Amino acid sequence: MDIITKLTKVLEERKKADPNMSYVKELYKNGTDKILKKIEEETLELINATREVGSDREKRMIEETADLWFHTMVLLANENIDTRKILKELEDRFGISGIVEKSSRKENI
Repeated sequence: MDIITKLTKVLEERKKADPNMSYVKELYKNGTDKILKKIEEETLELINATREVGSDREKRMIEETADLWFHTMVLLANENIDTRKILKELEDRFGISGIVEKSSRKENI
C-alpha cells in the first residue's frame, strides 16, 4: 500500500474522530473555507521556500510541498473525491503535451 492510499484511508477515518483530538477532524468541522485557507497558506509557504537562498532551501521546499499535498488531500476527502480519480487523471494526461491538454479542457468548459 503506497503512502497516498494509506493517507487517504486515515483522512476518511478522521471524519469520525473527535475534533478536540484530531487536527484533520477540526479542519473538516470548520468547513471548506478553512481548508482552502490552509491550502493558500501552504502554497505561499512553498513559494517563499522556493525563493530562499541557502542550504535549507531544498529541505524547506520538500516540507512545504508535503504540507501542501496533505492539505489538498484533506480538501479532496472533505469533498468526497477519491484520490484514485486524481491519479487516473494524471495517468490519462501522461505523455500528452501540456498545450494540447489545456486546449482540450477549454473546449469542454
